[in-house]
Amino acid sequence: MMELSPVEIVNELNKYIIGQDGAKRAVAVALRNRYRRSRLSEEMKAEVTPKNIIMVGPTGVGKTEIARRLAKLVRAPFVKVEATKFTEVGYVGRDVDSMVRDLVEAAIRLVKEKKTEAVKEEATARANERLAKALAPSKRIKKSRGPIEMLMGAPAPEEELEPDEELKIKRSAILDQLKRGALENTLVEVEIEESQSNKELMPGSGVELNLNDIMGGMLPKKTKKRSLPVREARRILEQEEAMNLIDMDEVTTEALALAENHGIIFIDEIDKIAGRSASQGPDVSREGVQRDILPLVEGSTVTTKYGPVKTDYVLFIAAGAFHVSKISDLIPELQGRFPIKVELGSLSEQDFLLILSQPENALIKQYAAMLEVDHIHLNFEDSALEAIAHYAYVANETKENLGARRLHTIMESLLEDISFNASGNHPMIDVNVDSRYVAEHLKDVVVEEDLTKFII
Repeated sequence: MMELSPVEIVNELNKYIIGQDGAKRAVAVALRNRYRRSRLSEEMKAEVTPKNIIMVGPTGVGKTEIARRLAKLVRAPFVKVEATKFTEVGYVGRDVDSMVRDLVEAAIRLVKEKKTEAVKEEATARANERLAKALAPSKRIKKSRGPIEMLMGAPAPEEELEPDEELKIKRSAILDQLKRGALENTLVEVEIEESQSNKELMPGSGVELNLNDIMGGMLPKKTKKRSLPVREARRILEQEEAMNLIDMDEVTTEALALAENHGIIFIDEIDKIAGRSASQGPDVSREGVQRDILPLVEGSTVTTKYGPVKTDYVLFIAAGAFHVSKISDLIPELQGRFPIKVELGSLSEQDFLLILSQPENALIKQYAAMLEVDHIHLNFEDSALEAIAHYAYVANETKENLGARRLHTIMESLLEDISFNASGNHPMIDVNVDSRYVAEHLKDVVVEEDLTKFII
C-alpha cells in the first residue's frame, strides 16, 4: 500500500468520502512523499521532513474521516486528539507529549496484530493442546513453596504427572474433536494468567515500572481458574500462546520505528486554541498550549515507557472550523510548521445525495443491512434519496451546519417507526421508501422549519 501513487490513493479515499478533492490531493501527496523519502540515501533522508497540513472547514465535511481513512489505507499508526483537551505546562490537565505516547501505543497494537497473525496457526495448535489437557486432566501433586512464593503469599505450585497411555489416547481423540469444532459449547475450566498492571513513575511522565521486570521476572505469574465455553477459552489461550511466541523486544523496536517514520497525529479543534492573547480567565493557556505543541511539530524527543521517540518525521494534520478565529491568530511559529493549507467547503445538496448512496459504507446500505436482521427489506427509490438530501441541505442552511452528521438525525427520524416496530418475529417484509413516504415522515420539518429535534 505504501507504493500507491497519489491518484490511486485518491481513488481509494473516493470509496468512502464524497467531494473535498483538494484535501484528498494534499494528503495523497503527503503520503506518497513518505514513500519517496524511504527510497532516498540515508544522508538525504535525514534532511527531508514531512510537510504538515492544516484543514479548514465546518464540522461534518470529512476532515477527520480523510485522515483516518488515510492511516487505515497504509496501516500506519494514527491518533486523533483534540487541542482543547491539553493544558499549558503548569496547569492541571493533559500535557501535549501524551499524544506521542498514544501514537506509540497505536504502533505497538499494529505490530502486535501483524506478529500475532504470523504465529496464529501455531498459537491455535498450542491452545487446542491446552484445552485437550484441561478436558482430560491428569493427576497433579503439590510441590513445596519456594521463598518467593511464601513471601508473596502465592499458592503452592502443582506439578502434572506424566499421562498414561489411556489418557494420551483420550486427549488425542479430544484434540481431533477440537480441530473439527465439535466441542465449541462445552464448558472447560482453564487456568489463565492475570494481566499485571504497570505503575507510572510520575503522573504524566509516561514512564512506567513493572515490579516483576525490575526483579528479573523472578516473581511467580498470577493465574486464576475460569469456567468458559471452549470457543471463548480458545480465544483467550490463543492470545496467551501468541504472546509467548512473539518477541516483545522486536515488537517494541519495530513499533518505535513505525511511529517515528510513518505515524500520523491528527489535531482536531485547533481553532479553539487560536485567538488573541488573553491576560486572564479560561483562555489564559491558549497560547501556552500552542507553544507546547510547537516543539513536537518542529521535531523533538519524547520519553515513553517503550523508549524515546523522535517526532521529526511524524506527519501532523491539524483541523478546525475557524468560524470565530483565523489561521493568522495562531502564533507565527506554529503557522509556519503547517505549510499546506486546505479549505473544505460546505456540503451541497448533490453531495448529500452521493453520501447517501455512493460510498462503500453508505448510510442507506447500513440501515438496510441492520433492518434486514429483523426481516425488513428496505428499498429506497431515487426520489426518496433526493428528498432526504434536500431536507438535510435545507436543515444545515437554516439552522446549525452539522455537515454530513445531519443525515444521521434525518435518517433516525425517517425510520423511527420501522425500527421500533420491527421484531424479527415475522416473515420478510418489503418496505418501499419514496418521496411521498419521506414527505409524510418529515412533514413537521418541512412545514414548521423547526429542526430542534435534529440538532445534536
